[in-house]
Amino acid sequence: MDQKSVHNYLQAKPGTFITKPFAQEVDVYKVQHKMFATLYEGKEGQTNENGEPVWWLNLKCDPDEALLLRDKYSSVVPGYHMNKRLWNTIVLDGSIPEDELKKLIDDSYNIVVDNLPTAQREELNRITAGGN
Repeated sequence: MDQKSVHNYLQAKPGTFITKPFAQEVDVYKVQHKMFATLYEGKEGQTNENGEPVWWLNLKCDPDEALLLRDKYSSVVPGYHMNKRLWNTIVLDGSIPEDELKKLIDDSYNIVVDNLPTAQREELNRITAGGN
C-alpha cells in the first residue's frame, strides 16, 4: 500500500478524524480523541526505487506481537518518537502485503477503541450507527 491508500484506509475507520499537533507534515489519526496512527514522510532523503519519498506509519500494537512483527519484517521497527513497547513504525516500502498492513491498522484501531471508557465507546457506536 502506498501513502494515499493507507491514508484512505485509516480515514475510513469509523469515527476517525485527523489532527496535526506535531507538524503540518504529520497526520495523526484519532478516534474519540485517542491516537491510533500517524503517517508522515520518512527521514530526509529516503526514497523508493522511483525516487519518491518513503512514508512511515506508526501503529499501536500488542507488545508481544510488536516484537514478532519486527522479527518478521525488516520494514517494521520500534515506534519512532513513540513508546517502543506499544508502537511500531512501518516503513511503507511495499514489503508488507496489503492484507497484512490492513490487519495491523485494524488491530491498532481496535486496541484504542477497546480501551475507551464505556461512555466514549457507546458514543462512537451511536455515531457510527448514524444515530444522534
